[in-house]
Amino acid sequence: MGVLNVTPDSFSDGGSWLDPVAAVDHGRRLVAEGADIVDVGGESTRPGALPVPVDEELRRVIPVVEALAGEVAVSVDTRKEAVARAAVAAGASIVNDVSASLWEVAAETGAGWVAMHMPADPTVMQQHAVYADVVSEVLEFLVARAEKAQASGVGRVWIDPGIGFGKTARHNLLLLRHLDKFVESGWPVTIGTSRKSFLGALAPAPDGQPAPPDDRLEATVATTVWAMTRGVDMVRVHDVRPVAQAARLAGPELAGTQGTGEPALKGALR
Repeated sequence: MGVLNVTPDSFSDGGSWLDPVAAVDHGRRLVAEGADIVDVGGESTRPGALPVPVDEELRRVIPVVEALAGEVAVSVDTRKEAVARAAVAAGASIVNDVSASLWEVAAETGAGWVAMHMPADPTVMQQHAVYADVVSEVLEFLVARAEKAQASGVGRVWIDPGIGFGKTARHNLLLLRHLDKFVESGWPVTIGTSRKSFLGALAPAPDGQPAPPDDRLEATVATTVWAMTRGVDMVRVHDVRPVAQAARLAGPELAGTQGTGEPALKGALR
């Protein structure tokens, strides 16, 4: 899943693809690099982000969804019912729902649905990063939402532990360490570590300061491929090409539609 933020204020690439023509071109570039799905989002949900009016989010998202939907599977990254419905009508086939509340939209429209864990609104979610057992609490929440969605008639459901959404760095690492528990739940798992701030602190710049978002590629690739090896079904990344290359090296079963044959590295070393 390649990230396409059509926002002025996303933490990593805000403003880069706000122009619809530039956004569509970038979406096509993500596909050329190996993305199976392009995830279009018109509202930043970074910590502290303020909500965007519905009309503005629609203005940002719908032209891009319409342009790409005939070329690749498109998901819409939103927590608003009106935006989700309009995006599916425009051609999106998945609702990537950070609020884990839009399963009825998915059921009524036939779209797939990604349920992500976020303990509170982005404006205050980091104040709610308090858990007795983050792994079990997040998993219990997601399984309950997935079961509601399935009972409502949603045909395709993924669960996403919400790395960085109301979590400390320790929480993020615990969730990554125990991804097998999410996979063992039987629900397909989505994960997104791409360029997130905890990676900047764990893999700092040469001067010892946290690496900025555009210098977190190696940490992103490492954590994303780790998640693939744990059995997750879908990974959400800004930098598709290096992740796809790493997946092919690790094994074709990790490389989505792009992988064939045995792991490239294993074959080269024979």
